[in-house]
Amino acid sequence: MKQFRTESKKLLDLMANSIYTNRDIFLRELVSNASDAIDKLSFMSLTDTSAKLDDEDLEIRLAYDEDARTITISDNGIGMTEAELEENLGTIAHSGSEEFKKTNAEAQGGEVDIIGQFGVGFYSSFMVAKQVRVVSRAFGSEDTFVWESDGAEGYTITKADEPRATHGTDVIITLRDEPEAPEDGEEADQGFDKYLSEWGLRDLVTRYSNYVRHPIRMMVTKSRALPKPEDAGDDYQTEYEDYEELETLNSMTPIWRKRKQDVEQKDYDEFYKSTFHDWDDPARTIPFHVEGTLDFYSLLFVPGRAPFDLYSKDYEKGLALYSSNVMIMEKCADLLPDYYNFVRGVVDSPDVSLNISRETLQQSRQLRAMARSIERQITRNLQDMRDNDREEYEKFFENFGRGLKFGIYNSYGAKADPLADLMLFWSARDEKMVTFAEYVAAMPEKQEVIYYVAGDSRDRLAKMPIVKTVLDKGFDVLLCTQDVDEFTFQAMRTYHAAAVAGDSENKGRDARDYELKNVTSGDLDLATDEEKEAAEKATTEHEGLFSALAGKLGDKVEKVVAAANPTDAPARITTEGPVSLEMERVLAQGPEGMEAPHSRRILELNAGHPVFDKLVAAQEAGDDEKLALYASLLYDQALLVEGLSVDDPVAFAQNVCSLM
Repeated sequence: MKQFRTESKKLLDLMANSIYTNRDIFLRELVSNASDAIDKLSFMSLTDTSAKLDDEDLEIRLAYDEDARTITISDNGIGMTEAELEENLGTIAHSGSEEFKKTNAEAQGGEVDIIGQFGVGFYSSFMVAKQVRVVSRAFGSEDTFVWESDGAEGYTITKADEPRATHGTDVIITLRDEPEAPEDGEEADQGFDKYLSEWGLRDLVTRYSNYVRHPIRMMVTKSRALPKPEDAGDDYQTEYEDYEELETLNSMTPIWRKRKQDVEQKDYDEFYKSTFHDWDDPARTIPFHVEGTLDFYSLLFVPGRAPFDLYSKDYEKGLALYSSNVMIMEKCADLLPDYYNFVRGVVDSPDVSLNISRETLQQSRQLRAMARSIERQITRNLQDMRDNDREEYEKFFENFGRGLKFGIYNSYGAKADPLADLMLFWSARDEKMVTFAEYVAAMPEKQEVIYYVAGDSRDRLAKMPIVKTVLDKGFDVLLCTQDVDEFTFQAMRTYHAAAVAGDSENKGRDARDYELKNVTSGDLDLATDEEKEAAEKATTEHEGLFSALAGKLGDKVEKVVAAANPTDAPARITTEGPVSLEMERVLAQGPEGMEAPHSRRILELNAGHPVFDKLVAAQEAGDDEKLALYASLLYDQALLVEGLSVDDPVAFAQNVCSLM
């Protein structure tokens, strides 16, 4: 018995049990090796006139034997001589495919795409095998050699008693015995018997090797109806017989490598629904190919509806990553930013830097460049949908807009430039969804800021007195009803509007930043000079009243003032500082025990309202009890108008009854 040319036992154990984390990929590795062997023969035939090949005859065969517990992977590729078996399989981590790529780097061009890189894929078979036997006959040779090992101490190479019928290689793996039943509390092992079935092998091929360029065939059992006997009666029930048929398991040509003009949308739709298990057609299909310093194909889909678990902690983002048509990762999260986590699709590139197991990626400049290119493609397509298919885009935004908003908030506003123009909000004036750009385009010339208000109901927000006041001033208000909206606006602070060319009717507009302002803040500065003067006069004349009311409310408010922007309500709550009323409401719904920050509230009184006269009269009469009652009622009703709950509902009800 020959010894492996390394510290074999330790290194082979490392290859089989440490490098790989998923033993299902053993078949992927062996099929990839078989595909490489066929590609090497195809390449040789281009320069060797004696090698006459018919591409239709080149194939990979799978077979299994339940009784013998064996799986056989066969190819009719280039095969290996005794010396090549010694070199490729006797030296752990020697890659014949990688050596072939280097030797033929200039000549091969696009004619052959060798998958192998590290020379360790073959040893993944020892994750499931207790014995591996390799029978190989090199092209042009009459001799067949057998390499055999149990993966422990070494291997043997012998000449086969009977030569293989044609050139190529058979890899016969004898599966390990089934694991013993787990004891209580232990996790059950899935076992190895699942590989000894037609469905088990078909599943592995479909999942990992569906797009290998050569056909992967296997004898499968099918059923067909027997002809009805001539003497059968009316009660005859159709009988069936089983038969075997050679079937190609893989589709070979990936749809993402086809030219867009050669693929109909219905084919893309069918691929999306079957691959990503969705009932609906995608809202957008994005096929593209990048060439140059980086080479990759990509086929992306924007779903027509949000998956039920999109906003749960269990949701996994990512694109299926292929390298030379072989599936490497089912969900590569690094290819998508979090705010585009809803996108599904595949990326296929020979340039990605894989780790030695080809199960995960090494962080690399190429990977980051691919991710940037993918992000740009998604953004451009969403912009196109927004501009040319508004109805479909509004459906999209209803499903996925929350994630885009969170992308701005989570990046502390750094992603505002690419994402802000994808936002949609309800216009209180136009009663429809608008973008920031559309809001700015419709602004009066004197308007300097973008006004918004946040809450839980569009109808309630539209009825707020301050919203009506802003609308009366000729300014639109964006009604924001998602819990992330306020945080998004706080992170953005401003919206950068692009320059717009003017014409005879429109003077145009230079590029500039517009401040985003919540109408519930106390510094709207919408009052006219007359209104400001009236507020200052009321404050001076009734300084004692405002001070007394603030004292009655205690730490509930920062101060009580006369409203410079009066509404038709007697009082309203505004805030100063970074925490708005809506933000306080959202944060109050956090985990139990977490103390939410409080807004700095200001009670603004309408000095022109009849209720204000009642306050003045109570203060002049020295009726502190009534003044306290009025203060509490005005404060509580102002909270209710803002959509907030009162601190003490029982006290509020009692106060109302006492006035009645």
